Amino acid sequence: MEYRTEKDTLGEIQVPADKYWGAQTQRSLENFPIGIEKMPIEVTYAFAELKKAAAMANYDLGKLSVHKRDAIVRACNEILDGSLDDHFPLSVWQTGSGTQSNMNANEVIAFRANHWLKEQGSDEKVHPNDDVNMSQSSNDTFPTAMHIAAYKAVCGKLVPALNNLTDTFYQKEKQFYEIIKIGRTHLQDATPLTLGQEISGWRAMLERSNTMIQEANKHILSLAIGGTAVGTGINAHEEFGKRVAKQLVLQTGFPFYSSDNKFHALTSHDEIVYLHGALKGLSADLMKIANDIRWLSSGPRSGIGEISIPANEPGSSIMPGKVNPTQSEALTMISTQIMGNDATIGFAASQGNFELNVFKPVIIYNFLQSVTLLADGMNTFNDKCASGIEANLEVIDRHVNNSLMLVTALNPHIGYEKAAEIAKLAFRKELTLKEAAIETGYVTEEQYQEWIQPIKMVNIDR
Repeated sequence: MEYRTEKDTLGEIQVPADKYWGAQTQRSLENFPIGIEKMPIEVTYAFAELKKAAAMANYDLGKLSVHKRDAIVRACNEILDGSLDDHFPLSVWQTGSGTQSNMNANEVIAFRANHWLKEQGSDEKVHPNDDVNMSQSSNDTFPTAMHIAAYKAVCGKLVPALNNLTDTFYQKEKQFYEIIKIGRTHLQDATPLTLGQEISGWRAMLERSNTMIQEANKHILSLAIGGTAVGTGINAHEEFGKRVAKQLVLQTGFPFYSSDNKFHALTSHDEIVYLHGALKGLSADLMKIANDIRWLSSGPRSGIGEISIPANEPGSSIMPGKVNPTQSEALTMISTQIMGNDATIGFAASQGNFELNVFKPVIIYNFLQSVTLLADGMNTFNDKCASGIEANLEVIDRHVNNSLMLVTALNPHIGYEKAAEIAKLAFRKELTLKEAAIETGYVTEEQYQEWIQPIKMVNIDR
């Protein structure tokens, strides 16, 4: 491998000749050979948006030449089109302020900017600190990049996947609107409802989670840019933060704005804690929904078996013909991961000491992992499971007719205690509910036929 010599304030260091990063990135690469977790590419793209906006703002403020501005913008666009992904190699486990990832962006942008300036015959040279990082500090750029990446991920990945699964459940809700089945509480038989009503509960969970996520996501629009080192804005024009935010609005279409208190923006990550809490709420709902589906489809002959789900792959290496609820299993595992990520994010966010929180990389890594897992998990669950749910009418009818909890409909006519006596008699002597009711003498056959009608117990319009 060929190398070139780069230098920083600590001296010279060898960098692979085919890589665009500089000395500080190389030092981080050598000093933190920890794990396999790399800084998410979404953060890199967020940095590119930010550095592009910063160059535009610095030019407007008369601090950057037009040639340097254009060169930086061009380099940022190269990053955003994905052609430079291989030049961002750093581990999540680095400095807690994300300084080295900020410098990775600065160095790659400067390298590509200078290559372009040279091609143009310009004598100007872009410096990673003095030009690309002008009016900035890692302490305000990294949390800004965190918010840009988080907001875009929620809007671009999570919400569309959530909407798709919600739409599927809405269609299933309508499809199964009139199919009467037995309800269950405490894992025991309860009064009837329709399969459509049951699914409407799942649909409403997702809608409510969506509302809470999008409300919480609004708080991520507040950006730390302009705070520089400790929140005072040292070395930055007083309008810099607002101008960068306005430029980001133009670039992304999202209504970002500069935080009104940079001291808070640098040391606190309560907005991400709040938003991830909404993701945890979604994961709790998905856990419940996936569990319901695998219980309701259990069997096929020795379980509940009221619905069937698609058979996507053989379920056993030893039992021929076995099919397992693998999509539910994947989604529930994802839910547990999100709950673990929430604990990590919450603890990391509590560690803001004085003017800076230095757990930023692990916060954004876990947040973006949660978004990706939830989005991918919901898309796969929707396509490979939810959309293929079918009702097993014979099983559903048998469960309804065998349920002792239909006796609840007798309460207004004969009272709770007599109705309970009928249910216990039926259970003890293995009678049907109708047989037990007539045997007690509390109800005639005609009265039973009139009062025990499951369709009247589910409260639907026909």
